[in-house]
Amino acid sequence: MPLGALRPSPLVEQAAQRLREQITAGHWPVGTKLPGETTLAKELGVGRSTVREALRALAGAGLVRPRHGAGVFVIAAEPVEDWPARLRRAAVTDVYEVRMGVEVQAARLAAQRRTPDDITALRAALEGRRTAAAHGDADFVEADIALHAAVVAAAHNPVLADLFAEFVPVLRAGLVTLLDLTGLRRKDPDTGDGSHAALVHAVAEGDAERAVAVLRAELEQTLELLRGRG
Repeated sequence: MPLGALRPSPLVEQAAQRLREQITAGHWPVGTKLPGETTLAKELGVGRSTVREALRALAGAGLVRPRHGAGVFVIAAEPVEDWPARLRRAAVTDVYEVRMGVEVQAARLAAQRRTPDDITALRAALEGRRTAAAHGDADFVEADIALHAAVVAAAHNPVLADLFAEFVPVLRAGLVTLLDLTGLRRKDPDTGDGSHAALVHAVAEGDAERAVAVLRAELEQTLELLRGRG
């Protein structure tokens, strides 16, 4: 059964879901060695780094386990704990509070560890968010999350990246609803551009304290809006 190419975003989440489906359907039984990253990347139409992050998510769910020098093997047909489902049942404000802890620490590390490629990715994500301001709320939220994901990626901590990826479905739904209810973008289609530009600048300049302060203020403001709509 061919895997099929994926839609543009969010790639890690989609890749993990597609691979999970293959495992739970028995396409790769327990004990099976998965195809290599290069093969999976080609079938899914994504980069190897996306496949690598997706496999980490599956390992966290107890479905696969890497064996040094041998590859990645299926160890269970069902996840030990359906954490994404648990998150989907959670209140968006609860998820947002945890997101703040994860992402504020990621911003601090990103300012300390960012590479030239990370800076390029951050600036591209900021421009992508500005471009999305001309489109609907769903596209704008997707671009906003992509920028935040770029900050997390620049921290170069796979655990933080995995945690953030797990939050994305709940965040996406909650933020789209928030924008619809508040009408924030009717007056300012690119709402929050100043704070996001300041965040990118702080990370690029290696100013960890500034990055943390800007991000915390931005997330706290959004959390207050979410609580007000609860």
